[in-house]
Amino acid sequence: MADVAKAPADRQSGADGADGADGADGSDSVELGGYQQELKRSLGSFQVFAISFAFISVAVGIFGTYDDVLRTAGPVGIWLWPIAGAGQILVALVVAQFAARIPLSGSSYQWASRLATPKVGWGFGWLSFCFLAVAVVAVDNALASQAFMPLAGMEPDEDAARVITLVVLLVQTVLAIASTRIVSLINTAAVVIEVALVVVVSIALAVAVLVTGDGAAGNLTSRGIAAHAPDYFAVGGGLTLAMIMGLATLVGFDSAANLAEEAKDAHRTVPRAIVGSVVAAAVLGMLFLIALTVAIKDIPRISAGGSPVAAIMRDQLGPVMERTLLVAITFAFFGAGIVTLTSCARLVFAMARDGRFPARRLMRRVSPRTQTPVAATLLIFALGVVLMVALPGAALLELITASTILPALIYGATIVLYLAVRGRLGRKKGAFDLGRFELPVAISALVWTLVALFVLVSPREAFVSVVIVAGLLLVGGLFFLVMLTVDREALETEPGDMGEAFRP
Repeated sequence: MADVAKAPADRQSGADGADGADGADGSDSVELGGYQQELKRSLGSFQVFAISFAFISVAVGIFGTYDDVLRTAGPVGIWLWPIAGAGQILVALVVAQFAARIPLSGSSYQWASRLATPKVGWGFGWLSFCFLAVAVVAVDNALASQAFMPLAGMEPDEDAARVITLVVLLVQTVLAIASTRIVSLINTAAVVIEVALVVVVSIALAVAVLVTGDGAAGNLTSRGIAAHAPDYFAVGGGLTLAMIMGLATLVGFDSAANLAEEAKDAHRTVPRAIVGSVVAAAVLGMLFLIALTVAIKDIPRISAGGSPVAAIMRDQLGPVMERTLLVAITFAFFGAGIVTLTSCARLVFAMARDGRFPARRLMRRVSPRTQTPVAATLLIFALGVVLMVALPGAALLELITASTILPALIYGATIVLYLAVRGRLGRKKGAFDLGRFELPVAISALVWTLVALFVLVSPREAFVSVVIVAGLLLVGGLFFLVMLTVDREALETEPGDMGEAFRP
């Protein structure tokens, strides 16, 4: 398998003696991977960047987790954000190395299938599918409960939030089926609004603090209401928990790789989008956190509230600015949700066309009119309906919490794969490449991922989430055994010509 595994990477890195250039639209990458170009290549460089940035959605992540940081670590906990940012940038650099060489829908599923074995690739695909399918529900449910309902003046109500979640998911599904370009336009608008929001609000808060004197730079070193917590510095204690804000937010940057077959000049645009989105999110997020924290007037009161970001905005800038924030956050949530749904649908499509997903003939179909995988997209909607209708509140919350562990597992496994196969990877002229820095970056990224996993599973509250992740892995293992029994060939072969011409 070692010789065969190298073929796709070589074919896409110019190993056949050519200069490695793809066709004008990049379709050669798909054909060399053994497929036909079925999806429409309509995404430019900024639109590809917007896909990854919208998935990360730094304003959404901070909006949803800042209250946890204030309660568990106090305002000083924000300084763990740049540590998480630096670690995730290392991971993004490794992911970008793969994306530059094998720009196919399915990202890590494709990379592992072609560079390790199809069986290993299936495992990557299953983990990614579980993460993305749950993440769609998590984002849309947060949109409903944390942004739209407060904006509409609705009292907290779980049933109402679930209904709104399903309506939002339905709208996203229709748009994702209608056109990838529509999705990209929504994401582009969401990114522009989100960046403008973070920059404008940060400046406005700084000016308000300077003019009124309300707020203090001393907040940046305050432990707030967690000052006397007995387990503050313990393993899994308050300070450790503050790291989760960065770990839960700065993920999903590989979503651009899941849409690589719809990107122009994918060898260049996709890896740059992956790295650039994490760098931009890390920097903007830190500036936003500093501005918010300095602007806190009353730390105990703000920490006790359910939406501290909105409360800080209201205190310093007034109710009109607070509502403006909620409108922008709602749109950012929507953009993050639709790109998550689209990314998951592309993963299902990629696995189905290789015969490795249930109802594969249906899931691999692409509409000739919209050039989008309709059935795969509808599947994600159906799963969202099941989760919203069937799971009680506590179980749904635990499932969503468990989804923060899955990307760390996926990234860790991806880095191990890279270290194992990097000597067999070809080079493509003009594509993203770390050169002599690839080994130290990959080793550092692996160490960081192990630290991140430890942070995520060490709190006592994480036990149920770990059990859920183990259950998802067990379900995947059972399906894998069924496939080995009824369709072993699908797990042992790759599409396309693997002949002698492409062997090292």
